[in-house]
Amino acid sequence: MTRSRRTQEILRPASGKFIAFTLVCALLLNLLPWSGMALILRPDFVALCLLYWCIHQPRKLNMGSAWVMGLLIDVADGALLGQHALAYTITIFAALMLHRRILMFPLWQQALHIFPLLLLLQIVTLLIKLMAGSAFSGWSLLLSAFSGALVWPVLALLQLPQQRQAKAEGKVSAPSSR
Repeated sequence: MTRSRRTQEILRPASGKFIAFTLVCALLLNLLPWSGMALILRPDFVALCLLYWCIHQPRKLNMGSAWVMGLLIDVADGALLGQHALAYTITIFAALMLHRRILMFPLWQQALHIFPLLLLLQIVTLLIKLMAGSAFSGWSLLLSAFSGALVWPVLALLQLPQQRQAKAEGKVSAPSSR
């Protein structure tokens, strides 16, 4: 039985400025005035961006970053202060525990791992809302987590700047052990 050897590019680490830029862009996408069905189907772009960077660059983005971004979302949405912060922190903790496992799979299988993380985020947010006395908002949280998992493969475009930098410096591909 022969194994097909795939090559895998060695990427440079993303710069802190680029990570901050992507988080600001995700925050702006979350703040756009969505309405109707688009609001129900809209993934949490900040959560996706946090998950992406925590899985691909776990030393540069951590639970503290998730807490701060959650507080920003809470203030921007006028939500209960700490609601998104706690949900993002719990989700990022789970992602940090699984990041090596998730990276072993191709993008579409990574999306299958991201779906339960996004669902966890939505469930924690829903539980906090219910404990604060809000009414049950329905099962639309499943749609948001599903649409976020569908968007996950598109986030692979965030690797393009690291690939271009590596190619410009003459880095070569390293064979994978698979």
